[in-house]
Amino acid sequence: MFNNLNSTKMKTTIKMLVLVIALTGIITFGANAQNKAKVSLEIDPVTFAFSGYSAHVRIQPKSSEKVLLGAGIYAMNMPSAIVNFNENNKDLGWNVRLSQGYGLFGEYHFDKPNKKWFLGAQTSLQQYTIEKDNETGESKFNNALLMAYGGYAFQLFNSNLYAKPWAGVGYTAKLSGENTLGNSTYDIAPITMFATLHIGYTF
Repeated sequence: MFNNLNSTKMKTTIKMLVLVIALTGIITFGANAQNKAKVSLEIDPVTFAFSGYSAHVRIQPKSSEKVLLGAGIYAMNMPSAIVNFNENNKDLGWNVRLSQGYGLFGEYHFDKPNKKWFLGAQTSLQQYTIEKDNETGESKFNNALLMAYGGYAFQLFNSNLYAKPWAGVGYTAKLSGENTLGNSTYDIAPITMFATLHIGYTF
């Protein structure tokens, strides 16, 4: 299935993760030096549990006490529960991987950033790879995502480390590529839902 990523994809993934971490370090150093902003780095453990990865940067502008802006990259094998949530795909043997996602995020925190309740919005470009039982080969397609989400953030161990569970509802549309294999079509529902947990640290 998708677990055996080829070496080129793995090298690309590692380069992107290193780039995000390096950019975070540079931004953090500059922000601290100029006392202009606070920077947080987040990951989504769920993506790693499903043979993927994630890295997110969040910045709190100095001029704002409640707003976070950020960007992230992510990938994962989609759990069967999510694939089967669409009745048109349910139990048809589809194997789906979110091969690469690039997202921009904005969050409003009602108390302080990364503490208590918050609302957010996400816009992303995503590439999916699909396979199907009893079909040979694979297909790829790209889509756009607009999502509104909300959650609750709380500190861990009385430190700058925090956990941030959230859930969202979004609109998605195919931009390019193919979502068919043989005589079968993988249905792309316009409305999508997702819930996860981010773990982060504010520098």
